[in-house]
Amino acid sequence: MDFELTEELKMLKEMAYKFAKAEFPAVSREFDEHEKYPAELRKKAAENGLVGAWIPEEYGGAGAGILGNTIITEELSKVDMGIGLCIVAATFGSESIFQYGSEEQKKTYLPPICAGDRVCAGAFTEPNAGTDVAGYKTRAVKDGGDYVINGNKMFITNGTICDFMVAQCITNPEEKKHNSFSLIIVPADAAGVTKNKIHGKLGIRASDTAEIAFEDVRVPQSNLVGKEGQGFRELMHFFDTTRVMVSGQALGISEACLETSIKYVKERTAFGAPLGSFQMSQMKLTEMAIRIEALRGLVYKAAWLIDAGRPDYHLAAMAKFFGGQTAVFCANYAVELHGGYGYIDEYDVQKWYRDAKILELYEGTKEAEIMTIGRTLQAKY
Repeated sequence: MDFELTEELKMLKEMAYKFAKAEFPAVSREFDEHEKYPAELRKKAAENGLVGAWIPEEYGGAGAGILGNTIITEELSKVDMGIGLCIVAATFGSESIFQYGSEEQKKTYLPPICAGDRVCAGAFTEPNAGTDVAGYKTRAVKDGGDYVINGNKMFITNGTICDFMVAQCITNPEEKKHNSFSLIIVPADAAGVTKNKIHGKLGIRASDTAEIAFEDVRVPQSNLVGKEGQGFRELMHFFDTTRVMVSGQALGISEACLETSIKYVKERTAFGAPLGSFQMSQMKLTEMAIRIEALRGLVYKAAWLIDAGRPDYHLAAMAKFFGGQTAVFCANYAVELHGGYGYIDEYDVQKWYRDAKILELYEGTKEAEIMTIGRTLQAKY
């Protein structure tokens, strides 16, 4: 059993972090305060092979696999999780195209994303159905050679800036619930598509989030991804992959909280001694470090298994659940260790505190992960 990263992954890790440190700090506050999407940074990241790095070279990616992409996500999130999300999530939704799409779809949609010329969105969540994927209501009805789509989507990452989206729709309402859905590619500029940006988010404010409405949106039936009626299963497989990316975000922001806190307690004094000399400070740093090390093992193994062709949705759910917990835990301790300074925007920890919470919410709430893990455990033993 070898826990050492390959030389290629080490180089990728270093390159991603250097890119983030060179590009993010100067604009981080502006993009957070003004909810500004970093389009130019995304393009620059693509030029450095950081966008769609998991995609094989034949489709324009770096061929770094899910582990390589997770490491990129980790390193970008150490500096600014919101901006980092805009870079790694430019592919969001296209994972299904790669996993289930036709060869023509892969060659049409994947290379422009990797080049930084196009952005994808996954149009899944609806106003009254998030975790309850089987509760989605958006309908796609066949008409001639087209699908006509009607419905509403909510909290869609890249919603107003995407060039196309992969939407989950009911295509076979007469079938049992899990057999009634299909994934369909929808151009963002198609007639009948309305996009409204959601403002006032707690964190990851650089990331674009939107509500999308489909009103008699017509797309060709050739835009179907995979098999009709298999959309629910395809989407579950999709989340098994993207949850690992989210756990990579959690690992990166947790590491940032720890490293920054260590530096602070070594410099800040109280009662004539460095904060780091007090047992309570050491306890907080120690608990953060233990959780981070445990999370790293979960995240890297879950990613490695996907690349090995043996994806484990049970392990991916564990990484996502523990990742969200760890990020919130570390961000909370980071603010506490910084005291009053941790509560003002002079220090980054207040932003990390705001950013971390989403990791317990999107790509499956922590409650949803508990249900997944719990059912699997009971089926196993």
